[in-house]
Amino acid sequence: MTYEPVDQSDYTNINGQLPPSSPQSDIPSWWSVLERHSRLLVAAVDLRSHRIEWTSKRFRHLVGMTDTPPTLGDSVLQRLSSDDQLWLRERIRRHVLNAIIAEHYDQEGLLPSRWLHEPLIISVKPLEGDRARFVEFTVSSDHIHLLSLDPAVKSAFDDCWQELPNAKTVIQQLNHPHAPLQRALQLLNPQTYQASGTILLEGMDVSDREVTQRLIHILLDRESILQPQRFRQANELLKRLFRATDSLILTAEGETAVLYTGLGDAEWTTHTLSFESLQESSLFRLAAKGSVVNLRDLSNQCPSIVQAELCQKRGAKSLLVLPLVATSAHLKSSSQLLGFVGLVSNQYDAFGAIDEHHGKTLAPALAIAMRQSVNERFTHIHESVRWRFEEEAERRSLGLPPAPITFGDVYPLYGISDIRGSSQERNRAIQQDLLTQFRLGLKIGEAVCQSIGTAFACQLRDDLLEKIEQLQQGVTVDAEITLLRYLRDNLENHFSFFKACGEAVEAAIATYESAKDPDQGCVYAARAVYDQTIQHINLTLKSTWHRWQRTMQAVSPHYCDVEATDGIDHMIYAGGAIDKNFSPFHLRSLRYEQLRAVCDCARTGFRLKAEYQTDMEITHLVLVQDYTVDITHDENTERLFEVRGTRDTRYEIVKKRIDKALDAKTQDRITQPGYLTLVYSTLEEWKEYQEYLRYLQREGWVGHDIETGHVEPLQGVTGLKFVRVQVLDA
Repeated sequence: MTYEPVDQSDYTNINGQLPPSSPQSDIPSWWSVLERHSRLLVAAVDLRSHRIEWTSKRFRHLVGMTDTPPTLGDSVLQRLSSDDQLWLRERIRRHVLNAIIAEHYDQEGLLPSRWLHEPLIISVKPLEGDRARFVEFTVSSDHIHLLSLDPAVKSAFDDCWQELPNAKTVIQQLNHPHAPLQRALQLLNPQTYQASGTILLEGMDVSDREVTQRLIHILLDRESILQPQRFRQANELLKRLFRATDSLILTAEGETAVLYTGLGDAEWTTHTLSFESLQESSLFRLAAKGSVVNLRDLSNQCPSIVQAELCQKRGAKSLLVLPLVATSAHLKSSSQLLGFVGLVSNQYDAFGAIDEHHGKTLAPALAIAMRQSVNERFTHIHESVRWRFEEEAERRSLGLPPAPITFGDVYPLYGISDIRGSSQERNRAIQQDLLTQFRLGLKIGEAVCQSIGTAFACQLRDDLLEKIEQLQQGVTVDAEITLLRYLRDNLENHFSFFKACGEAVEAAIATYESAKDPDQGCVYAARAVYDQTIQHINLTLKSTWHRWQRTMQAVSPHYCDVEATDGIDHMIYAGGAIDKNFSPFHLRSLRYEQLRAVCDCARTGFRLKAEYQTDMEITHLVLVQDYTVDITHDENTERLFEVRGTRDTRYEIVKKRIDKALDAKTQDRITQPGYLTLVYSTLEEWKEYQEYLRYLQREGWVGHDIETGHVEPLQGVTGLKFVRVQVLDA
C-alpha cells in the first residue's frame, strides 16, 4: 500500500483521552469456549468507543496482563512500538474505509479481500524474564455501520470518482500515492467519523519462524560470519531461538581445527586443536554423520574437546550441536565436516525435539556461511538471486525435500578482458630472479674454491656458471621448480659446512640468504613486482566493471559473476526468472551497457599500460548469443551456477575456447590490443549489434572502421563470425 499512516496524534482518543463511550458491552456467551480452546491470540475492538473490549487468555498472557480483566481497554497497545501501533490502526481503518465505500456507493466488494485482510507481523516488547515475540495478526470486521461522517471527509470521497467506481478503479487509486482517495484517507480518523460494529484481531505467535527467517537471511549474506562484529547479530538470534545461554563455533579445515568461545565478547577466545584430537572425539564422529547431536547432561558426557572450556569454566549443563557438512565436489557420495555450531545451556536437558528440528532447518544455511567464511567451494550469493536461496531454505525448514535452484530461459552475456603478454612477462620475471639467485650462488662457489680448492668444489662453481649461461638464453616451463631444487640440493644443503671455510664464504652466504624472500624461500623481487602489477591491473579493471554494474543492475536485476586471473571475465544471466519485470527492452539495454562497460575497461587498460610502461596489453571480447539457457545451482560443484541441458553445452564450449580463437583467413588472434571484438553466429545477432556499434560510434567510444572475419573452427564448434572495432581513448 502506498499511503502513509496518519500521525499518531490523530488517535489520542485511543491512547488515554477517549471520547465518551457507551456502557461496556456484556461479554458474549461464546467467549468462554474461545478462552479455553482456541490457540489464537484474539482481541475485539468496539468501534463505538475504539477500545479493546474483549481479549483471550492467550492474548493477555502475551502482553503480560494475565491479572487484568478481558476488557483491557487500550493499555495493551503500549506493549507495541509506535510504528506497530500506527500500522495496526491503519489495518482497522481499512475496514472502516470498506464500510464507507460500500455504504456511500451502495455496492459491496469494491475493496479486495486480500488487501483488507493482509496479515501484519508485530513485534511485542519483551516482558521481564521473557523474550520479545513476533505475532502475525489479521484484522476482520463484522456489522460495521457508519453513524456519521465529517462533511470534509464526505466531500473528499465525492471527489474520488466522477461516476460509480468499480473494483479496478478503486485499486488504481489505492496504489497511486497522489490519487484523490489517498487525500480522503488522510482525513479519515476516529475524530472524523462515528461507527458501530466489531473489529476482530486474530494472531499467531510466529517468533520462531521469524527468527529462523532472519537468521537464514544473515547467514546467506556475502560477508564472513567468522568475525565477532558480523556474527553478533546472528549469535543473538541463535541463542533466542534455542533459549541458549552460550554458544560456540568449531571450524575444521585441513589438519587443524579452531574452537571459538566467548562469542558474545568483543574479542573471541580461540583454541587451536589438532585434527588427531578431533578424530578421537566421539562428538566429532557423531557430528560428521550430519545429524544434530543433543547432549542432555554434560556432567556425564562432556566431550573432551570442549570439557575444560565449557563444563569447567563456563558452567555448561547441556549442549546442542549443529553439524556443518558439505558434500565433496569430487566424491559426491562422501561428505566433509566443515565444523559445527554449539548451543549451550546452564540447565540440564534444555533442548528438545523442536530444537533438534530447528537445528536441521538451519544447518544448510550455517554450512553455506561456514563455507564462505573458510573460503571453501561455495561462491558468494549474488544479491539478485539471494531470494531464491532463502526461499529454498524456508522450504527445507518446513520439512520438504531439497529442490533444485534453477532459473530457466535466461539470456547469457559473456565478456572477457584478457592481459596479452602476461605469460612472457612472468617468464622474464622468473628469469631475472633466478639469474640473481644463481649469481649470488656463484659468489659462494667461487669463495669455496678459493678456500679449499678441491676439484669437486670447482666443479660446483663450473656447474653454476653453466646454469647461468642457460638461463641467459631463456627459461623453460619447469625451470622455476627444477633450478630452485638444484640450488637447494647442491648448494644450500652444504651451507653448514661452507660457513666453516672462512669469512669470505660466510659473507657470501649471508648475502645470498638476505636476498631471499622469507615467505617464498627464494629470490622473488622481479616476480613480486609482476604479481603486484597483475593484481593492480585486475583490481582496476574490476573496479571499472563494478562501477558499470551499478548502472546495469538499475536497468534490470541480474546475476553477474566476475573472475580475475590474467585479466577479468564476466558472466551475466538476465531474464524473467530473475526479474519479473524483464522485457526485450531491458535485454537490449543490458547488452548496450555491457558494450559500454567493456569499452571503459579498454580505456582503463590504456591508462594502466602508460602507468606501468609494460609490454603487456589488454584485449577485449564479447560473446553474442540470442537464445536462452537454463542455469541451476549444484551444491556439489565449485561454481554457483552451471548451465543445464545439452542445448546449452555449445555456449559453454565457446566460452572456454574463444579467447584464443584465430581468424580463419589470416591465422591471427581475433582479439587485438585496444580493440573490441564481437563474436556471433547469426545474421540477426549481427544486425542487432551493428546498431549498438553505431550508438557507440555516436558516443565516441569506438572508431568507424569495422573489421570482419570468420573464426577458425573450434573443437566441436563451427560457423562463428567476428567483428572488430578500435576503442578510442578518452
